[in-house]
Amino acid sequence: MEKSEWSDRQLEEMLRQMPKIEDYRNPRDIYQNLSIKIKRGKRKSWVLPSFATAAVLLLLFIILAPNLTNWSQNSSEDSMKQKSTSSENKITAQLKSEKKDSSSKSAQKIGTPKLFMQSANLKNALYKNELGSRKFLTYWIPDQQGQILIPVSTLINHPGNKSWVDLFNEKTAQLKEKEWGLSDFYPLNAKMKLDTNDDSIIIDVPANHSYGEGSATETSFINAIEKNVSTNSNIKKVKFTTNGNPGIILGNYGEKKELDIQLEQNHANFFFIPDGKEIPFIVPSQKSYTDVAAALESMWSDQPEWGLKASLPPSLKFRVDAIKNKTLFLSVQDSSNLENIPMSVYSYEAILLTAKEFGLEHVMLENPPIKNLGPFDLLKENEVPVAPNLRTVEDQP
Repeated sequence: MEKSEWSDRQLEEMLRQMPKIEDYRNPRDIYQNLSIKIKRGKRKSWVLPSFATAAVLLLLFIILAPNLTNWSQNSSEDSMKQKSTSSENKITAQLKSEKKDSSSKSAQKIGTPKLFMQSANLKNALYKNELGSRKFLTYWIPDQQGQILIPVSTLINHPGNKSWVDLFNEKTAQLKEKEWGLSDFYPLNAKMKLDTNDDSIIIDVPANHSYGEGSATETSFINAIEKNVSTNSNIKKVKFTTNGNPGIILGNYGEKKELDIQLEQNHANFFFIPDGKEIPFIVPSQKSYTDVAAALESMWSDQPEWGLKASLPPSLKFRVDAIKNKTLFLSVQDSSNLENIPMSVYSYEAILLTAKEFGLEHVMLENPPIKNLGPFDLLKENEVPVAPNLRTVEDQP
C-alpha cells in the first residue's frame, strides 16, 4: 500500500469538516475496544492501515473526550436536579398533607362547625329554658396560681326539698377541679350551715385550719365564701366560728367574726383558658365599669395582670345603640365578620353575661354579619344566661 500523503494539518482540517459525532459510550469503553481491535489484527498488510485508523480514532477520542465528559457531568447534574426536584415535591406534598391532617385534627378537637352548631349542649353557659325542674349551683374556684376565682356552674338533677346550702355541701366532693385545669380547692376544710334565726350563713373551721397561712390562701378563702353566698342566695351575712367558738384567725385579716355580703355587678367578661385546655371559662373582670358600653369596649383587649384574654374578636365591631325594656341593642358595623365556630359562640355568651351584669335580660344584634351562630338566632333577641360555665358533675338525664 502506498504511503499516505496527508499531512497532520490536512488530517486535522478534514476532521473539523466531518459531521458532528455523538457517542454516548463511556470514553473508557471506547479506548478499551480500540485496544482489543488493534491486538486482534492478524495480517501484516493491515498493520499500517490499522495504525492510521487508530490514529484517526485517537484524534477523534482527543477531540470528543471533553464533550463526552461535559455531557456525562451535565447528565449527572440533570439527574441530580431531577432527583432533588422530585424529593422537594414529595416533601412539599407531605407537608401539605400533614398540615391538612393537622387542621382536620384541630377541627375535630373543637368539633366541626356543622356538628357543633347542631348541639345546644355545647354552649358554655346555662339558660333558663334548660332548667326544667332542676336547680343549679355556682362554685367559685381559684385558678392554679390562686390569682383569680373562676365561676363554675353545675346542675342538680334531683334537688328534692334540700336547701342550697345542703346541696352545696353535698356536691363539693363531685367537683372536677383538676380535670378542669383549676386548683384543688373543694371540699372546704369547714362546715357551712344555714342559720334560720337571722338568715345568715355560719362557717365553722377546725382549730388546725390552714386558711390563715399566706395572703393568697386567705384571700381566696374569703373571696370564695363571699362569691359563693352572693351568687347562690340573697343572704347578706356570714358568721365565722372556730370549733363552735365565734371568730376565725386569719393572718392579714386578724380575727374575723362576720363578713357582710354584697352583690358585685357591672363587670365585663373575659376568657380564662387553663394550660392545656381549649374551651375557655368566661370570667368577670376584677374591676367594675360605669356602664355596659365601657365594659364591652374593654373586652377587645387582654388583661394580662389577671391572666385573662380578650373575649371579643377584632373582626367583630359594634356599638351600643340603645337600651329599651331591659334589652341591649347593639349596632354591628358593615365591615364586621363573625365565623360560625365555637369560639364565636363563647364570645357572644360573654356579651350576654356582661349585659346580665348591668341588669339587662336580652341582647339584640342589629345588622348581624351572620344569621345563625351555633344555637343562637341572631335575627332575634336572645335571653341572657342564668349562670356561666356549665360543667357536668353528675350524670344528666
